[in-house]
Amino acid sequence: MKLNTQMRVTRISNEIWEIAPSEKAGMLVPARIYATPAILESMDSGVFEQVTNVACLPGIRRYALCMPDGHWGYGFPIGGVAAFDVRSGIISPGGVGYDINCGMRLIRTDLTHEDVQPHLERLMTELFRRVPAGVGASGFVRLDRSSFEQVMTNGARWCIEQGFGWHRDLECIEEGGRIAGADPSKVSDHAVSRGINQLGTLGSGNHYLEVQVVASDRVFDRDTAAAWGITGHAQIVVMVHCGSRGFGHQVAGDYLKVFEKAMRRYGISVKDQQLACAPFQSVEGQDYFAAMNCAANMAFANRQVITHQIREAFAAVFGKSAEEMGMELVYDVAHNIAKIERYPEGELVVHRKGATRALGPGSADLPPRYRATGQPVICGGSMETGSYLLVGTEGAVRDTFASTMHGSGRTMSRAQAKKAIRGEQVQKQMRQHGIIVKAVSMSGLAEEAGFAYKNISEVVESVDRAGITKTVAELRPIGNIKG
Repeated sequence: MKLNTQMRVTRISNEIWEIAPSEKAGMLVPARIYATPAILESMDSGVFEQVTNVACLPGIRRYALCMPDGHWGYGFPIGGVAAFDVRSGIISPGGVGYDINCGMRLIRTDLTHEDVQPHLERLMTELFRRVPAGVGASGFVRLDRSSFEQVMTNGARWCIEQGFGWHRDLECIEEGGRIAGADPSKVSDHAVSRGINQLGTLGSGNHYLEVQVVASDRVFDRDTAAAWGITGHAQIVVMVHCGSRGFGHQVAGDYLKVFEKAMRRYGISVKDQQLACAPFQSVEGQDYFAAMNCAANMAFANRQVITHQIREAFAAVFGKSAEEMGMELVYDVAHNIAKIERYPEGELVVHRKGATRALGPGSADLPPRYRATGQPVICGGSMETGSYLLVGTEGAVRDTFASTMHGSGRTMSRAQAKKAIRGEQVQKQMRQHGIIVKAVSMSGLAEEAGFAYKNISEVVESVDRAGITKTVAELRPIGNIKG
């Protein structure tokens, strides 16, 4: 097998590969990559370089990890996971990403494909009208500084108090839609100015709102699916992928500058300046953690307002209330975040960068409705190939700091994709396959063409066989909103 690295990669099992600390000076722990042989062989050289760089960071515990959707990112690879001791370890914005709490949300309905198909064009037009998308898009929620600080502190709970959703939605959001420890005083005025008008907006890039059909022949765990309200039979669901928009991006940028200076003060050196970090317990580390939590809460609120708008759009098109159509939230989970979690090693700061938490059955950190099954994991594919719903396992808690993949992962840069196809071609091809796409930018649409991504089914199969997530159901797109 020919890999894009000079480092020796040892096979641990069919889906686990390891690079020993002896392969790079400064590595404190091994680097582990979860992938099939075919996926591993296709990974870009940046994955091997970046995951081993992460293995050199102070206070890292056990392994530096990369999931099968891994590809080159800023600092950490996309798909990267690493845990650091809260006392001796660091926190790094490069291990969280610029789009803090970019995440996934899934809403089920009682509607079927047969119900929706005659109204699909109107539905997608209504969703496109109600959920602003694209670079710099502004939402309909008008906030002053004080109310935006409440969003930073209370997240999705603020939205519920304002009437943007149902109280029971909070039971189906990671951390109840509000991460503790947010401190708006640690956020710059520039970040506030970028985020204050963006609540309820999709943004651009790979963010989307997608109307999907549960593939009746691809429900793999019917008991778990039924427990979550996924009945199959061409059932309609809605998936949302977005984060903290320009707000989170500015928070990350602000603190990367702070950390570049702080490293010299604390005597920290890194293999890549994109891994700029500070001791977690330092003033700088705690300030970033508090600001990051503000952005994470804004992202939960953002997806909550979008959910409200989705329900309103369906009600307008079908002439029924969202409750009559059974538009319940299945789950909402972050995949760009750093969180304090407890493992056998003690309290750790777990960084997930393009990776999803995947708690198994019985976890006390899950709301009661999910303790019997384990945590829902929402895995977005390309807009042409479909997505998956999975469930967390005890294996993930044991082996990967309760983490798994978050999507299919790119195989081609955005620039390469735009050279290969025009957005108008993508839109036409998708319509021929029964998928209606509404996009702000045809250039942005070309960037997200299906061929620019890995085979989602193979990526999902690799984490299933590794035992860190179990596949529940496949979801196929029929309508997509892109920025």
